[in-house]
Amino acid sequence: MSPLGLPLLAVLVSVALCQYDYDYQPHSMLGPSGPNCNQECECPVLFPSAMYCDSRKLKSVPVVPTGIKYLYLQNNQIEEIKAGVFDNVTAELRWLILDNNHITNAKVEKGTIDKLTGLEKLYFSYNNLTEPIIPPSKSLEELKMTHNKFSKFPSGLLSDKENLTSVNLQFNQLTSDAISGAFKGLKKLLSLDVSHNKLKKLPAGVPSSLEILYADYNDIDSVGAGYLNKLPSLQYLRISHNKLADAGIPAGVFNVSSLLELDLSFNRLQSVPEIHRQLEHLYLQANEISKIDMSRLCKFVDYLTFSHLKTLRLDGNNVTHSDMPSDAVNCLRQASEILFH
Repeated sequence: MSPLGLPLLAVLVSVALCQYDYDYQPHSMLGPSGPNCNQECECPVLFPSAMYCDSRKLKSVPVVPTGIKYLYLQNNQIEEIKAGVFDNVTAELRWLILDNNHITNAKVEKGTIDKLTGLEKLYFSYNNLTEPIIPPSKSLEELKMTHNKFSKFPSGLLSDKENLTSVNLQFNQLTSDAISGAFKGLKKLLSLDVSHNKLKKLPAGVPSSLEILYADYNDIDSVGAGYLNKLPSLQYLRISHNKLADAGIPAGVFNVSSLLELDLSFNRLQSVPEIHRQLEHLYLQANEISKIDMSRLCKFVDYLTFSHLKTLRLDGNNVTHSDMPSDAVNCLRQASEILFH
C-alpha cells in the first residue's frame, strides 16, 4: 500500500465501518437464521457462531445465547449494556463490535464486559465513553476506541494484556499525562494510533516491540533525545500537523536504522532533519524550510553508500528545485519522487 495517499494499514484509521478488519459478511449471504438466536438478531446457519445485530435501531444489547463467538452490534442506537446479557458466553465470546452507538460509561453495568475472559477484539468506537472499558481477557489482541470522549486512560488497565498487538485511540481528548502509564506491561504491541488528541509529546512508556506509531494532529512541539532509540523495531512514525520546530528536534533523534517512513509534514521546521540512509519515505511538506543541507540526508556517499529515500516531499516550503545541491543526484539516486510544488 502506498504511503503517499493512504495511511499504512488504513484499516486502523478508517471511518467506514465496513473497512474494519473484522471478517464482516452480510448475513443475507450466509443463509437463514438458525433457531439458537436472539429474535432481534440473526445467526446464519452457515455461520452459527456469529450473531448479527447491526443496523437494527436497538436501544440496548440483547441477551447473547450460548455458542456465539462473534457479536456484531455496530450502527445502532444502543445506550446501555445491562447486566447478564453476556452470561451465556463469558468465556467463549471472541469479538465484540459496538461501533457507532450512544454508550456512556454510566450505562455499562457491572457484570457485562467485565465478565468477558476470552475476548480477542473489542471495537468500541464512535460512542460517548469518557474513559476506557477494558475486559479482563488476557487474550485481547485488538482494542479500538476511537471517536469517544476520553480525557484519561488510567495506568495499569492494559498491564496484563500480553497478547495485545493493536491499540487505536484517535479522536479523543487525551493528554500526554493521561496516557503516561497506559502502555506498560505490553510485550507484543505493534501498532499504536493516538492521532487527533491533545498530546504535547510522544507517548511515554511504549513497548520496544512497537512498529507503527501515529501521533498526527496533536500539540507536540518536541521529541525527546533518545526517544526512538528505545523503539528498535519502529518502522513508521507520523507526527504531522503538530507544532514541531527545529529547537524541539535534538540532533540525530531521527537517525535510526529501523525507520522506513517519517512524516513531519504540516509543522514549523525550518531545516531538513538528520535521517538515517535506510529511510525510504520522508514527508516534510507544509513546513518553513528555506534550505536543503544534503549532509542531513547523506553523511557519506560512495558506490555502495547512499540514501535509500524513494519519496521526498518538500512542497509547501520556501525551497524550489533550484535550491537542490549539485551532489543531490548521487545522494538521492533511488528517489523516484521529489516534490517541490
